[in-house]
Amino acid sequence: MIIKPMVRNNICINSHPAGCAAVVRRQIEYAKKNLAGTGTKKPSLVLVIGCSTGYGLASRVCAAFGYGAATVGISFEKPASASKPGTPGWYNNLTFDAEAAKAGIASRTLDGDAFSDAMKENAAAAVKEAAAAAGIPPQIDLVIYSLASPVRVDPKTGVMYKSVIKPIGSAYSGKSIDMMTAKFITAGAEGATEEEIANTVKVMGGEDWELWMDALAASGVLSPSARTVAYTYIGPELSWAIYKNGTIGRAKEDLERACRDINRRFAGSDRRAWISVNKALVTRASAVIPVIPFYVSCLFRVMKEKGLHEGCVEQIVRLYRDRLYSAQAGDSPSGVPVDSEGRIRLDDLEMREDVQRETLARMSSVAGDAILTDTDAAGFRHDFLEAHGFDVEGIDYQKDADPLRVN
Repeated sequence: MIIKPMVRNNICINSHPAGCAAVVRRQIEYAKKNLAGTGTKKPSLVLVIGCSTGYGLASRVCAAFGYGAATVGISFEKPASASKPGTPGWYNNLTFDAEAAKAGIASRTLDGDAFSDAMKENAAAAVKEAAAAAGIPPQIDLVIYSLASPVRVDPKTGVMYKSVIKPIGSAYSGKSIDMMTAKFITAGAEGATEEEIANTVKVMGGEDWELWMDALAASGVLSPSARTVAYTYIGPELSWAIYKNGTIGRAKEDLERACRDINRRFAGSDRRAWISVNKALVTRASAVIPVIPFYVSCLFRVMKEKGLHEGCVEQIVRLYRDRLYSAQAGDSPSGVPVDSEGRIRLDDLEMREDVQRETLARMSSVAGDAILTDTDAAGFRHDFLEAHGFDVEGIDYQKDADPLRVN
């Protein structure tokens, strides 16, 4: 079939198998080029919870193809049928496993509810299988927690919780961009209720990360020197009403609380947990958050002009090479560079004073059709489509595609 993007209200509801595969292979080549031979300490067995897209996918790619680590990945994706494409992550996982097999790198990919107790048990078994295939002890060196889900079923109570992207307190309204038309729009959200705040924390907070670390330790597959990282975003003050001070921000505060609690559990050992604050990127979620598309479009233009722009894989290379496994870090987790709150900062380039000053100035001055010339709205649109396998260089979108295969 001929597969073309289907976008509704800044949400893409389909994907292209060949395009998704090409993006994963490009990340693999970047990881090989920029991580091979670096670091005094390297992971040999990595678990990525939320492995199929974005930072989770890049984390798995860099571990496997940068360091040769065996990996176990967990995600919840919708498979393709003969008449309908699967989700982007489904194709990304297929491509990753195929390329890992070609390279002789052990990998196991599990599809299902990562919040469930059953998946935690299945993951421990998959870790042992991957370790046996790689000929290494079944001891996880690194756990990446990069789960992004709109809902969570509590494994103890069976209650389903749904997250929302809303401000806390008063309603919010701000200038945004319809990325498909490159036109300004006004986007907003009503203030969240206390129940919505609590539900969002339950879904996107740190409780499940803690449950994962407890389960892995109890099953005996966690290395005595295991490291674990979860990802967050802070951003500039202009976005705080809808992000940092909103429901998402409240959940991220709980993620940081969980990080501290995990480290208390690890006290007296070489195990360590970190929060990594990452740069703003175009994701399936960010495209629908008020003000974020406009801010990101201006930010990207400034960072590209300064030669500072990075995508997911570029940042994860820095996370591994310059933070977790840098010469400075060595064998001691205390050597990992962090800020005053103990967080790893990969948003250091985004939050540079000159970058923020010029981005905010651009946001204040852009009007009308200048959005096409004075911002990187085109780049935002490209990244959004590329995340679904569209607008990828070298892919013939007029050619019939088999939704059940990646080429």
